[in-house]
Amino acid sequence: MKKIFTLVILTLIVLAIAHNPDALAADTSNGAKIFSANCAACHMDGGNIVKRGKNLKQKALKRYDMDSLEAIAYLVENGKNAMPAYKDRLSNQQILNVSAYVLEQAAAGWKSS
Repeated sequence: MKKIFTLVILTLIVLAIAHNPDALAADTSNGAKIFSANCAACHMDGGNIVKRGKNLKQKALKRYDMDSLEAIAYLVENGKNAMPAYKDRLSNQQILNVSAYVLEQAAAGWKSS
C-alpha cells in the first residue's frame, strides 16, 4: 500500500512539474528553510492559526484555486487579508522556492514537513 501511495504522490509531482515548467527551477529544500523562517508560525504542518479553513492542505488549495505555483507565488508576493506580502522580504527565486515547497508538501499531505 505504501508503494502505491508513493507512486501516486510521485506521479502527481511529475504532473505538476510538467504542467508548471517553472517548478523545475525551484529548490524545495531552500523552500523548506524559507517556510520554516517565514511561514511556519501561522502555517505549521500546513494549517492556519488565523483562519482554520484557509490552510495549505491539498483540499483547501483546490477549493480556493490556490493549487498552482503561480497562484501561491502571487499570494506569497502580495499577501491577502491577515497574510503579509513578502515581495519586499523575499527574492523572486525564494518566492518560487517556497511556493514549490508548499505544493510539494500539500501533495504529500504535509507528512514529511
